[in-house]
Amino acid sequence: MEPHNSSATLALIWAHSDAIMKAVAIVLFLMSIATWSIFVSKALSLRRHHRYAQQVDGFWHTTDIGHGLTHLGSDSHNPFYVTALEGHEAMQHLTQVNAPQLHDSMDLSDWVERALKKSIDDHSARAHSGLAVLASVASTAPFIGLFGTVWGIYHALMGIGAAGQVGIDQVAGPIGEALIMTALGLLVAIPAVLGYNALLRGNKALSHQLMRFAHDLHAYFVTGARVRRSSQSITTD
Repeated sequence: MEPHNSSATLALIWAHSDAIMKAVAIVLFLMSIATWSIFVSKALSLRRHHRYAQQVDGFWHTTDIGHGLTHLGSDSHNPFYVTALEGHEAMQHLTQVNAPQLHDSMDLSDWVERALKKSIDDHSARAHSGLAVLASVASTAPFIGLFGTVWGIYHALMGIGAAGQVGIDQVAGPIGEALIMTALGLLVAIPAVLGYNALLRGNKALSHQLMRFAHDLHAYFVTGARVRRSSQSITTD
């Protein structure tokens, strides 16, 4: 027996499918491209951000905030650098402002906290962009594939009934080809589910690190010292 050629089988299915079956296949193909594009892009970005997180410890061993910002680099996509810069600029605004403004009535702690929170919220929005697409693909791709299967089976049975062919060999071929659409839907949905969960876990871990960094920055800008954590007590540097 000749080995089964899956490419030839898919080509045969495509040649014998109608416009709706082809549209379903194209939609699943586009969903797969979107899934892998978003996952690879977000995974590379998350990996880069975790490298940035490793620089935080060195930030606290610099002599002043200027050297600390230099240590973090100047990449506008570095959430740790952006958060530190936002907090520093907020502190300078209140301590060096010449003309009083309406928002200058806020004290230093509230103003710095607001700036840090804004930076964290901006990063969170960027980090979660695209995840809704993965969630949508994961939830809809199986049903789109199932719709293609149902449509294919319906037309296969209609063709068999019109031709008067009721043999198992005449039924198994068209129905088996239609069932491939369900398999394609699952092949699109499973990577979307796994990618969504992996990115969600990675973003959660990174957000935790960023929140701790922002908390330490807030303490530094307000009190002049970073909060030092220990298993027995909490003191300041």
